[in-house]
Formats: sequence, structure tokens, C-alpha cells
Amino acid sequence: MIRSALRGCALLLAALVLAGCGAAGVPESQLPPMTASMQELAKSSSAGPPTTTTSAAPACPVPGTDFDCDMRQRIQAAQAYVATRPGTTGIVLRDRQTGQVWRNDKADTLVWTASTIKLAMTVNLFLRDKAGQITLSAGDRDLIQRMLNSSDDNAADSLWFKYAGADHMAFNDAFPTYGMTSVQPQKGFSNFYPYWGFQKCTPGDLDALINYVLTQLPADLRDYIVGQLRAVAPDQQWGVWAAGPAAQPGNKDGWSQEQGGWVMNTVGFAGPDARYTLSVMNSLNGQGGYDDGQQTDNQVSKILFAGRF
Repeated sequence: MIRSALRGCALLLAALVLAGCGAAGVPESQLPPMTASMQELAKSSSAGPPTTTTSAAPACPVPGTDFDCDMRQRIQAAQAYVATRPGTTGIVLRDRQTGQVWRNDKADTLVWTASTIKLAMTVNLFLRDKAGQITLSAGDRDLIQRMLNSSDDNAADSLWFKYAGADHMAFNDAFPTYGMTSVQPQKGFSNFYPYWGFQKCTPGDLDALINYVLTQLPADLRDYIVGQLRAVAPDQQWGVWAAGPAAQPGNKDGWSQEQGGWVMNTVGFAGPDARYTLSVMNSLNGQGGYDDGQQTDNQVSKILFAGRF
């Protein structure tokens, strides 16, 4: 990791705290100290509007992507942070306005989906209903709302068993259509196979899914799902949600204790017009628990988004 880049990230996070945005950012103990010049810049950020100058702006200290300089520094800070955290953390960040994408080195790692797969189920059910392949009842629609809002497992069970089809493959056969080309149902964990509760996918799959929702669904379906993800129950107000209210975030979270330990996953969007999408899959690998994974997901979102909007 380039030390100058990390120092730039420390400056960014210091400025956020001075500005009172409330972002926790990377703990100070995990970042290199700022140089004297950076400390002076940090002090000046709280002293009011800058003095007019004709000097050229310094080059961004973090090269290598086409994200703007601020986001480049945030990405470097997120990389530095997850390197200190337990387990394996895969991340995909997408700027839907510019088309730029950042995938960390674990973005293609298969992880238990936990309840994030319920978002893919929702897409499938709505599209099949709109195509006349099934007819969703008022009760079915209530179950979908409960899946999205509070991640209700019983609701997911009812819908999966009812609509998985004679060969149980109706959902899984459709998931690649939404860009989820790596989804793998896991055998040997339930009598009903495949089953929503035992699937694996990658952060890249979740990135494809949330972008399918935002760009490919008919407007009425998209608007409904986006509205639900922006109004989730308290048990899902973490992960991408930690970007803060100014970012108008929405997310679908998934958490479970699986073979190999806890997994804590989040996928959603943040920023004006849902400009950014973010998927984070944290497989603790027996190195931590629920709280550790939630902290990792929250902090990644804060580092990338808090104070930016």
C-alpha cells in the first residue's frame, strides 16, 4: 500500500471529523500520521472558506483509477481498513454516472448469500407475475414486503416452496438473467434442493443484481423495490445503510452462521439518484462473529460515502 495514499486518506477522514459529518472512518490508530503540511490543511478546513488563490491544484496523490480524487482516497482507505479486519471481505463499488467500477481482490470469492438472495427472489417473482407466468396474490405481495423490510425467513420459505416449480429450479434458473452468473446452490443442507437459505455467490453477483434492479426492471417494479430498500426495518439498518441519511441509502442485508462461521453481507445504493452501488460480503471464517462482521460492513460504507453528499 502506498504510504502517501494512506496519508491522503488520513487527511480526508480528519477533515470529515472536523467538518462534523459524524463519519467514524478508519480508526486513527490504523493509519499513518499526517505530515505537518497535511495537518495545516486539516486545520484550515475548519477555518471557513479558503482564500482565493491562482495556484494550480496539486495532483491527486492516489493514481490508478478514473474515480475522482476524493473517491480514490476513500477506496485506498477502505482497502487499508479491510486488511485489518477478521475473515475475508469482498467489495464491489460502482459509479453509475461515470461507469467506473472498483473491485477489490476478493470480489470474485464465493460466500454464503444469507438473505441477500431474497432480493433476487423478489425480482424473479415480480417479473414472472408481470409476464403472466404466475399470479401473485395479496398475501404473496405481503410476504415479499416482509422479505425486503425485515428479511423475514418464514416469508421467504413460503414463497420459495410455492413458486420454485416442479423441479425446484425456477428461481435458480433465472438468477443468471440478472447477472448473477456465479450463484451456486449448496447440496446436503436441506431436503428441499435447491433452497434459498443454502446458496453461495460473489460480491460481483450482488453488484450485478442491484444494478439490474436500478437499470433493467420496469419503472413500477424498480420504484417499489427502491422504496422498500430505503425503508428497511432496524434489523437491516447497517451495511450500506451506514452511509448516513444524507446519502439516501437503501440496502438488503444478509447475515447467518454457516458452515465455516458467520457471514455478514450487504448490497445497496447511496447518493443522489442512487449514483453509487456497493456490495460487501464478509465471511468471518471463524475469526469473528456477528458484531465484527457488521462493524466491517458499516465502516466500509462510512469510509466510501460519509460526508460525500
